[in-house]
Amino acid sequence: MSYNSKELDNKVAVVTGGATGIGLASARLLIERGAKVAILGNDQDALDVALSELKLLSESTIAILCDVSSEDSVENAFSIFDRSFDRLSILVSNAAIQPFGTVEDTPNALWNEIQGVNLTGSYLTARASIKRMKKSGSGSIINVTSVQGSATQKRVAAYSTSKGGLLALTRATAVDHAEDNIRCNSVSPGCIDAPMTRFSASKNTTPENERNLMEQWGRMQPLGRMGTAPEVAEVIVFLASDRASFCTGADFKVDGGLMASLGVKLPD
Repeated sequence: MSYNSKELDNKVAVVTGGATGIGLASARLLIERGAKVAILGNDQDALDVALSELKLLSESTIAILCDVSSEDSVENAFSIFDRSFDRLSILVSNAAIQPFGTVEDTPNALWNEIQGVNLTGSYLTARASIKRMKKSGSGSIINVTSVQGSATQKRVAAYSTSKGGLLALTRATAVDHAEDNIRCNSVSPGCIDAPMTRFSASKNTTPENERNLMEQWGRMQPLGRMGTAPEVAEVIVFLASDRASFCTGADFKVDGGLMASLGVKLPD
């Protein structure tokens, strides 16, 4: 199927965690490819800044304050969405948090918060989206997970668990709703130059060394650098498009080759 720069004309998308990083880059590219977009986020100031940028691309863009871990908040957000749009074609489920901790030292409340945002949030927004996609006759759900859903570093027990669960949720959604003409795939970023990676660096070194630590992490990828949010967005938007019409239930790694590489290095 050939590429069309406006391939998403007549499509409407919801992007959770859409005010920054991969979410904002995805919203921007969806609009550039012709889609109408609603961004969801839990920080009103960040939403306002993002919306002012996105409205320069499309006046139809809206921003909705939403805590994706709350059923009532998600239902309210989608009710607001319905006032602006008569259909839903695409869900980019991107909202996530990454506090650090082992099984031993992660408090129960923090464990539940991480699962609530990263996993339950994807379930709640998918449920609300599928209801609307059925009325539209088709849809594409893209869950933004992580390479840490398939492997893990130290001290991210709750985060890696949530992302592993999201991979399973992706498969289940794809199988359950194929007959509804709704596709569901996931994208697993590696080390990306985005707010979550910056947060991780801030928790693992001094402020003056944060950038050096991020670049060190980037050099661990076979491609030798960090990825960028727009690079991840390209894969997300591909999966949202009809070019990916036979892709469902799959995970697409955007990790610079990290998961393809063994950690053992031969001597020079």
